[in-house]
Amino acid sequence: MRALAEEVISIARSELPGLDARIGYLDGADDASMEFPPLDAVLAHTAAERTARYERARAAGQDVAAPDGPVAVVVPLLAGPDSALIRRVRQAVMDSRAAAELTDVLGPHPLLAEALHVRLSEAGLARADRARLFTVATAADGIILATVGGEEAVQAAGITGMLLAARLAVPVMAAALDQEGSIAAMAEQLRGSGSVQLAVAPYLIGPEVADGLLDAATKEAGCPAAEPLGAYPAIGKLVLSQYAAALGITPQPQGSPVH
Repeated sequence: MRALAEEVISIARSELPGLDARIGYLDGADDASMEFPPLDAVLAHTAAERTARYERARAAGQDVAAPDGPVAVVVPLLAGPDSALIRRVRQAVMDSRAAAELTDVLGPHPLLAEALHVRLSEAGLARADRARLFTVATAADGIILATVGGEEAVQAAGITGMLLAARLAVPVMAAALDQEGSIAAMAEQLRGSGSVQLAVAPYLIGPEVADGLLDAATKEAGCPAAEPLGAYPAIGKLVLSQYAAALGITPQPQGSPVH
């Protein structure tokens, strides 16, 4: 989980060198190692650091303005809306007493449709490029987008699903992993519509789903699954996009000319 978050941060920093990015956990442990620091503790520490820098500058006689703007921008590492998790993130921000800004989740977005396509092709469940003339024997003719977060998440995933369907030219339907039997029911619906070879595309970054839930759902539905989105480059770019939008800045990729 930490390795995934660190890789996402690395991608974001490649787009905006010098980005001060930190990881906070909803289920973190506030212990001496701080390997998995709680989000509220990370925000409180960040706020304290900013105040200390300001006070040191004033003590040194520097004419500096009082800190303004958010202490931090909190970007939930979620592909789609999950009201229960977002409530916990919002509560952690409040508990920190830091002036932090909370952004929207990462999707729906065309880059997520691209990432889903790549994960399916990596698993041999879709062609990597529609323009190529060869076929993939195991390519699915019906895709189930598996998400978590209830009906709101399913509806949001459906928007990305339409973009994925346009890329693959096969039907794509969303279903909730956290609703028992939902994946299997959607599989039956697709089979009833004529699809024969189905595949599950996890519309998930990774950590937000309970261990074993995805495997159990795909076995019940009787179809293979691609890997979750994980630290696909689009995830890091979307995290940075949310951060930049919150601050009203335009990232300059490394190596880009400065005007």
